[in-house]
Amino acid sequence: MQEPSPITSSLSVQEPLPLVTVVALCYNHAPFLAEALDSLLAQTYPNLEVILVDDASTDASRDILRKYAAAHPHWQAIFLPENIGNCRAFNQAFRQARGEFFIDFATDDVLLPERVARQVACFQHLPPDYGVVYTDAELIDEASAHVRYHYRRQAGGQLHPRPASGFVFAEVLRRYFISTPTMMMRRATLEQLGGYDETLAYEDFDFWVRAARDFRFYFLDEVTTRKRLHARAMSRRGYRPNDPFLASTIRVCRKAQVLCRTPAEQAALAVRLRWELRQAVRWGNYSEAWDLFQLLTETQTVQPLDWVLGQYAGLRKK
Repeated sequence: MQEPSPITSSLSVQEPLPLVTVVALCYNHAPFLAEALDSLLAQTYPNLEVILVDDASTDASRDILRKYAAAHPHWQAIFLPENIGNCRAFNQAFRQARGEFFIDFATDDVLLPERVARQVACFQHLPPDYGVVYTDAELIDEASAHVRYHYRRQAGGQLHPRPASGFVFAEVLRRYFISTPTMMMRRATLEQLGGYDETLAYEDFDFWVRAARDFRFYFLDEVTTRKRLHARAMSRRGYRPNDPFLASTIRVCRKAQVLCRTPAEQAALAVRLRWELRQAVRWGNYSEAWDLFQLLTETQTVQPLDWVLGQYAGLRKK
């Protein structure tokens, strides 16, 4: 099936504007909160439901959130008594939200003013089996200065890595290419999945795998979000010794193995497992490396280096 052409028109004036829920998740984002919340206030899209969720911050975040909630009483605020992690925190908001579309907004990032309007306009031109619209992002540092864009462009302007649209299940297994903060998700997609998997330490890889099995994704070639790079970001802990997220990655790979339907999808999963195996061995996560090697053997695509790394991990694991 031919994919829809890129969306360039604005919101349709003939259709009522759907409600968009922004779940603003905060954990110790005090230095960045004002800029993040001001970017919500700057949105040109008028039909927003904002739910602030503080996951038991220990800095000044709660005071800032209370100030904004008091100034904007149509916003909702949830102050969790203990830290429960992104997946459970998001689901608490999701269960009480009313939006047709959702943005999972980490409050160390920034939304550009047309972000919501442009993605809703895109969804209005897409069939209902499109569950996600995602875009390019500008990466910024702690002082909000430009670092680079998520996608690198070659001399001719082509994006690298090439973003995928349509049925992207094999692609999300094979490689990371989606800038998570740029996603707008259809409510029906989240409902079919039952929200995020609360047993996991992080949400995006699992969401991509489960959503992409039945829903199409669309890449809108615009910059809609400023994603902040800083030392406290979750991604900075990836693959380091005792990585808290690696066990979740293995769980998602097991789910993906069950969901694979074709040899091509199994081959895509093998690419992922091979990458994760190498990173786990590199950083000394030998027990996890052994588990990844076992999964890789089940794809029947083990290469000589895979076997060497697997045997080494087996000897070193606790």
